[in-house]
Amino acid sequence: MKGIVTYLMAAVIASGIVTGSCGRSSSGAGKNASPDTTGTAILTFSNPEHNFGKVKAGEKIGCIFSYTNTGDADLVIATATASCGCTVAKYDKKPVPPGGSGTIEAVFDTSGREGMQAKTVVVQSNAENNIVILRIIADVTKEN
Repeated sequence: MKGIVTYLMAAVIASGIVTGSCGRSSSGAGKNASPDTTGTAILTFSNPEHNFGKVKAGEKIGCIFSYTNTGDADLVIATATASCGCTVAKYDKKPVPPGGSGTIEAVFDTSGREGMQAKTVVVQSNAENNIVILRIIADVTKEN
């Protein structure tokens, strides 16, 4: 939590909001547009869980989680961290405007795994719901 607060403070200072100009200037508007911080971002996933069903051990399987910013301020994803080294998450670091959408890709390496597997990706952002947990499930069968 301390890291998120530090990150947000740095973002606010870097955007010039604390300088008294409210991040706006009368000339050159839009040249260096900073993320909108006047409202609240809300991170909404269409489906935060993906079940691969049965897969063979040794396969690398992946899925894409789609999300939308349903709030009224820019959404910035700070991190997307997988629960173990066998899963990798990739995401776009650009701010997502209100109504905009994005994706997080999760790839699970089933090597050395067997049976039911449940892996998570913890997404941290500046949204009102600043922590969202995505989940992937697979029933890994032995390699032949």
